[in-house]
Amino acid sequence: MAIFRAVIFAAALGGLVAGVFLTGIQVFKVLPLISQAEVFETAAGHKDHSHDEGSQAGHDESTTAVPSLQFERLGLTLFANVLTGIAFALMLTAGLALKAGKDVREGYLWGLAGFATFSLAPALGLPPELPGSQYADLEARQIWWAATALATAVGIGLMVWAPKLALKVLGAIIIAAPHAAGAPHPESFEAGNLPAELAAAFVSATLVANLLFWLVIGGVSAHAHKRLAPNPAQ
Repeated sequence: MAIFRAVIFAAALGGLVAGVFLTGIQVFKVLPLISQAEVFETAAGHKDHSHDEGSQAGHDESTTAVPSLQFERLGLTLFANVLTGIAFALMLTAGLALKAGKDVREGYLWGLAGFATFSLAPALGLPPELPGSQYADLEARQIWWAATALATAVGIGLMVWAPKLALKVLGAIIIAAPHAAGAPHPESFEAGNLPAELAAAFVSATLVANLLFWLVIGGVSAHAHKRLAPNPAQ
């Protein structure tokens, strides 16, 4: 029971801190890029439905009604980030408990593994996308994302803990399999109003934010678990 309480409290603390930390990064680095993309998306909509004098009115509306970081959006983002952080921290802390991990450095390694599984590997095929981007079928993207995350988790597990070299090689093959099959993409790509530089900045900012998010989850959860978990020697 003491071990269970240690896992729960450590995960709650790690997820809370990581969720607040991620929200702070998103406010300054990620959400402004989304707002800029929404401006381009709105401008494109006005351009398609306005001509001559009407086009001038649409231009005025698109430049004055710039989306802002509304309090409601910020609150929902914080709530979602904290819940996501706690869920991920539960998996990470449970792994530490099962492996009897007491070193905080192990928490950072688990955090890196979580980043590779849930952020980096899926982003190699399906990069984070801004509003106004072209999308493939939603169900196909969800299936590929889930398969890639699962394959990466299994592959990392085999490469780290499998006792035989053949199993470690199998782990690497499993990680590469979804990428070899290919992620779903639109049947055709058309030039849009979204600047490529904006999309690239969003991908970079999102990946860096997620990397720091996972490192905070790993570090804080492992530190809390080390302090709270009972010592069998005592």
